[in-house]
Amino acid sequence: MDSVQYGSKTITFKITRTARKTLAIEVHPDSSVQLIAPQDSPLEELKARVVHRGKWIVKQQGYFETFLPATPIREYVSGETHYYLGRRYMLKVKQADENSVKLKAGEIVVTLKPNDGENGKQEKVKRLLAAWYYTHAKRKFENVMELALEKFKVEKLKKQSFEIKRMKLRWGSCAPEGKIILNPELIKANSKCIEYVIIHELCHLIIPSHNKKFYKLLNEKMPDWEKWKDKLEKLMA
Repeated sequence: MDSVQYGSKTITFKITRTARKTLAIEVHPDSSVQLIAPQDSPLEELKARVVHRGKWIVKQQGYFETFLPATPIREYVSGETHYYLGRRYMLKVKQADENSVKLKAGEIVVTLKPNDGENGKQEKVKRLLAAWYYTHAKRKFENVMELALEKFKVEKLKKQSFEIKRMKLRWGSCAPEGKIILNPELIKANSKCIEYVIIHELCHLIIPSHNKKFYKLLNEKMPDWEKWKDKLEKLMA
């Protein structure tokens, strides 16, 4: 790994040398920087190119950081607050005849069978809540996906299947083969934030890279996307 100083920031990067004749600089979702360079490119020249593209690199790293889900420490006990569709709800844990999770009068109520006892209680609440979020995420994401596709009639995008998968570094992703993956944690944000992430990934089905054409398309499909990106970042921070 090599690095350069750009203002107050240190940009660390990995160099991969190939038979190509031109240099490519890539910023990945984990904020890592990779240079794909010709075999004979001098290191100092590559460093100079990184500094020259420093503003863009830092901007891309900052952009990907907004997709980093927050991971606050949770104890899964009564009185704790949890988000659902952009609203904060008080968690209430109590005993009942069945294990369940329900939204009642501004509270997320988790019930546990009395014979479950106290041993591992918090872990059971965590599992029940995760399953509840997943179920609601699947239903909500399907609805938002269907509505979002209406914006892509000109591009003739067909109905898209997606996978719900917990990711450490992303709210959503679009694989090269066109597979869309959405983080179940996204169900904690409001509907417009969810719409933004889904539209973002749908745009990637047409334009894989974050280039000018991509942002032009994103602006066409959701002119106020930056507002919801910022809201998502602040809500889940």
